[in-house]
Amino acid sequence: MAKQKSQTETPDKKPKGSAVLRSSIGPVEDLESYVKADWWRDIFNANYLRTDGDVVEDPDITEAEVDAFLTMIDVPKDAAILDLCCGQGRHVLEFARRGYTNLYGVDRSHYLISRAKRVARRQGLSASFREGDARKPRFPDSKFDLIYLAGNSFGYFESVDDDIAVLQELRRLLKPGGQLLIDFTDGDYLRTNYETRSWEWIDKNYFVCRERSLAKDERRLISREVITHVKQGVIADQFYAERLYNEKQLSELIEGNGFSVIAAQPMAPGSKRNQDLGMMAKRIVLTARSNKTESPALATKSKVTRKVAVLMGDHRRADSVKPNSAFDEDDFYTINELKKALAAIPGFEFSYIDDHSTLIDTLRERANDIDFVFNLCDEGFNNEAIKELHVPALLEMLEIKYSGGNPQCLAYCYDKSLVRGVATEIGIPVAEAFSVAPEEVTFISLPIDFPVIVKPNDGDSSVGITVDSVCYDVQQLEHAIVKVREAIGYDKPVLVEQFLTGKEVSVGIIGNPPESYLSLPIIEEDFSGLPDGLPKICGYEAKWEQDSVYFKNLRSIPADLPQPVIEFLQASSMKLFQRLGCQDYARFDWRLDANGTPRLLEANPNPGWCWDGHLARMCEYADISYSNMLKEILDACDERLLIALRREAAQRKVA
Repeated sequence: MAKQKSQTETPDKKPKGSAVLRSSIGPVEDLESYVKADWWRDIFNANYLRTDGDVVEDPDITEAEVDAFLTMIDVPKDAAILDLCCGQGRHVLEFARRGYTNLYGVDRSHYLISRAKRVARRQGLSASFREGDARKPRFPDSKFDLIYLAGNSFGYFESVDDDIAVLQELRRLLKPGGQLLIDFTDGDYLRTNYETRSWEWIDKNYFVCRERSLAKDERRLISREVITHVKQGVIADQFYAERLYNEKQLSELIEGNGFSVIAAQPMAPGSKRNQDLGMMAKRIVLTARSNKTESPALATKSKVTRKVAVLMGDHRRADSVKPNSAFDEDDFYTINELKKALAAIPGFEFSYIDDHSTLIDTLRERANDIDFVFNLCDEGFNNEAIKELHVPALLEMLEIKYSGGNPQCLAYCYDKSLVRGVATEIGIPVAEAFSVAPEEVTFISLPIDFPVIVKPNDGDSSVGITVDSVCYDVQQLEHAIVKVREAIGYDKPVLVEQFLTGKEVSVGIIGNPPESYLSLPIIEEDFSGLPDGLPKICGYEAKWEQDSVYFKNLRSIPADLPQPVIEFLQASSMKLFQRLGCQDYARFDWRLDANGTPRLLEANPNPGWCWDGHLARMCEYADISYSNMLKEILDACDERLLIALRREAAQRKVA
């Protein structure tokens, strides 16, 4: 695998189908200057399968490669095997066809992982696929008998230190004596035989033009691809770079990081298209064995149980967000489902804290007995939504580690206008809107056109957003503002926003970008079951009022979107996650305008964790159970805290 777009672009204009029109930047003198450090983040998409499909989509080539691998490795059919940088899972699935039963695939590309899962389901093959960074695959120590990196997937990162980080992680994941296989390009051959320019027809509609040059240090090959559709024009102009190792260099690197090299042999190239093979032209397959011995201390450490206190809302108190301002049977059922799901997670010991009248004393008493708090108190301190940020603030004052957003993040995201400003600043489109101050009651003219939707500027859980919130004239607008003020108070600002008519979608992220995260399948609200005449919104009725037509008829389904829109949503949500300071998990809600352009509605740090919520539904479509969803969040928090501890220890050592 190899490549990515030079920049993320808003899909404002697109032809029919999934291609997005782009313009080429024209001739450049220095290819290396255009390569982003993280070029590999988004390049592995439908274009990758087009340009490299003569190799990576040819089942005969995949069969031959697996045949070659099996002559160099020796593992039983039930061995735990990981394909790191698995792409669309072609090798994993071929292993499954041959009767191997304990297979895992990890890749950064949401597009390719989704494809791998679809093929596995369609063909009835058993394999587990997940998104992840090769430097942090997030598996337990000593899990695998074999790990392989196929198709020239080693050497993408800008620094050799990152390649070393990958090898160290592989050693951690392998059992003592576990096997490693790396299929890499022959660097010595490519340095002197690469094609500086080429072009080829991909099929009757697409062709690709390539430029290549060596990096200044001659340790990487820089490539550029301009992919063109005969009628639609340029659809991608992308730059990428891959490190060049020869057999001796890679052997020394591997042996210097805890492995013993076993053998190396050439891999014959192949392509029925028989044109430019690029980095796949001449390859070497190298095998090695982990030389670690697992000490009793390490074995004991890997089995340590984490003590976690689950912090929740107080069911004894009133909660103005809920119908009748109180916890009901549905809430208690949700809490019980949570407890059952957590009880099924190995490696953790859970206790529960929900009495807010004694919360401070309880936390102070238990501070030394827990590893961290699983903060599920999205109701806020004393069940007051505006005090959601008070919970992590209290935990920080008591020096207790916790999951989810910090006080600043929660404060940011509670204010919709502030989030809109942050999004605009980093180039993410939002709907047109204006704020209505508490003293404003009538309007002579509006800065945006009808229809509009009226919502509280502060808060979450869709409080104040009802069937009456969508307005088509000034009279309806003034009535809607009154209704919102009745719901939230007359001293709060109200947001009047352009009502977008496209799909309403949500993007979920578990983990901590940019290094270790899981991008969940995007979901959309299915409004097809609503009676004619009702506005297509997912408001308070849909989430809380079980007798409403919205609650009964609205459902979330996998989003049907063009691939470029999916890529834009994921990249933009990732930028927001990092810019807003989210931690461990978050959800971002979007709506498409009449032209199909996604526009941000709101950001949700610490989103709803319940078994039937949006995040759980996304996980369901990713074949992740509710219990495993919670485990992913806990693992993300645990990993983040561990990294922070290591960083603090390193800083103390330097000081």
